Amino acid sequence: MGEPVEIMPYDPAWPGVFAKWGVGLRAALGDAAVRIDHIGSTSVPGLAAKPVIDIQISVPSLEPTDEFLVPLTGMGFVYRADNPERTKRYFREPPGQQRTHVHVRQLGTFSQQFPLLFRDYLRCHTSAVTEYAAAKRRCAARFHNDRPGYVHAKDAFVWDIIRRADAWAQRTGWIPGPSDA
Repeated sequence: MGEPVEIMPYDPAWPGVFAKWGVGLRAALGDAAVRIDHIGSTSVPGLAAKPVIDIQISVPSLEPTDEFLVPLTGMGFVYRADNPERTKRYFREPPGQQRTHVHVRQLGTFSQQFPLLFRDYLRCHTSAVTEYAAAKRRCAARFHNDRPGYVHAKDAFVWDIIRRADAWAQRTGWIPGPSDA
């Protein structure tokens, strides 16, 4: 049995938690990070979420890793080399710190653009936030002790939102705004 999936009401402290990490990450990574962004559900005002701060660091290239691996591990982040996603390098919070996921992705790739578009669309469409929160609560109730099951169960809704977000991006000419840190 895995760690329970807990969906919490939006906490207005989440952006401040990200901001503190952002300052430290910017200082440690310097120009190695083209962007440092707050992504995921905790980055969307009003969205219920697992209390996990997701941070995306956009770099020119995933190889060689030393330009980001050394500073991140120096800050105490734990590198998860066993991450199965080949389009990112994944780190977890330093031991004893609030749950934080750091996703290092190559600038301009689909995997780097996806979470930014998803976040920005939700920030502009409160009805989608309400729908997504309801879907997450349903999935969490069904897969309370099964994180992979929870993630898989909400995939269809995520892809529905991204289809709407893509249409919105085409209508508006969306491009990512400035880096969050």
